[in-house]
Amino acid sequence: MKQLRNYIDKIKPNFSEGGKFAWLGSTFEGFETFAFSPNTVTRRGSHVRDAVDSKRAIFTVIIALIPALLFGMWNIGHQTNIATAANWGFWYEFWFGFLRMLPLIVVSYVVGLAIEFAFAQVRHHEVYEGYLVSGLIIPMIVPVTTPLWQLALAVAFAVILGKEVFGGTGMNFLNPALVARAFLFFSYPTHMSGDKVWIAADLWGSDAITGSTPMGEMAVSGQTSASALDMFIGTIGGSTCETSVIAILLGALVLLITGVASWRIMLSVVLGGGAMGLLFNAIGANAYMQMPFYYHFLMGGFMFGAVFMATDPVTAAQTNCGKWIYGALIGIFAVLLRVVNPAYPEGMMLSILLLNCFAPLIDHCVIAGNIKRRKKRMEVKA
Repeated sequence: MKQLRNYIDKIKPNFSEGGKFAWLGSTFEGFETFAFSPNTVTRRGSHVRDAVDSKRAIFTVIIALIPALLFGMWNIGHQTNIATAANWGFWYEFWFGFLRMLPLIVVSYVVGLAIEFAFAQVRHHEVYEGYLVSGLIIPMIVPVTTPLWQLALAVAFAVILGKEVFGGTGMNFLNPALVARAFLFFSYPTHMSGDKVWIAADLWGSDAITGSTPMGEMAVSGQTSASALDMFIGTIGGSTCETSVIAILLGALVLLITGVASWRIMLSVVLGGGAMGLLFNAIGANAYMQMPFYYHFLMGGFMFGAVFMATDPVTAAQTNCGKWIYGALIGIFAVLLRVVNPAYPEGMMLSILLLNCFAPLIDHCVIAGNIKRRKKRMEVKA
């Protein structure tokens, strides 16, 4: 590492102001700060210094995603093995899934980071690390057979129209990963509806078969062939890395221990979804409404959305009270969309995007209410 540090210091003047590659300064700084902590410090004013900067927070999220990513890779091969009766072993199942996931991850990062670096150069500002998380989440929440050109279009749409047009990292009001999924959902609905899962019957996906997910079965017949244990472990069909509740909860534990994600949002999403599920149980108008309420936590992307996307600090509510309201409404609307509107069997994606739009309003109402109550207390004392 010392040799790399010395080499970077040696070529750095070429990318600084006045150097022959000064126009690539933002790109150079992006690579430098990726490898090392910035060597600049604040020189005036009062500042709170903390070891948990944005880079460490982002890499913590990436670490938290690894259990779901690894399980998703194995499950790709496992589901293909079951569908084709290929009689593979565990390691070959994982290797198959790894090779199917790798191109999606590469395309997501190459396209997304290229756009991020281009905008940083044009605007002459530093390259932020925010896309490192979005670039990994996007391949994890789409079907494994998504054509690479479709994924590239979705990533470009999400980064440009969902993020950069609003000023870049920290200025966007919609979750970029969900914007990419929404683009695929509305542009290519046959592959993204949530009621079917596409499985590559060969390594390169030239031959594919389709089958119903537990959520799709519930939407059609009110019953599912998968047991609650299968859904909890994740050995079911679904979007690539959203199926295993165990793996997702391991990631949630990492985020909660490190304080990177809000436990209020996670808990309120579950409470809101559970309350809506219990309400439907009480109504019991059809088989789907009679389904045990906790099945909603085990099916589709409910838990993945609650842990990794609803908690996005940029697009979520910021006040403590607002986080409870924001999370509860996400859970309520997700279950409501699943049960009442069969056209959108997943529900979680649209629910989070909807509440992303209302998060600023929720915070405004909470703050305005606090100010109003404080004024009343002051008037009483006077």
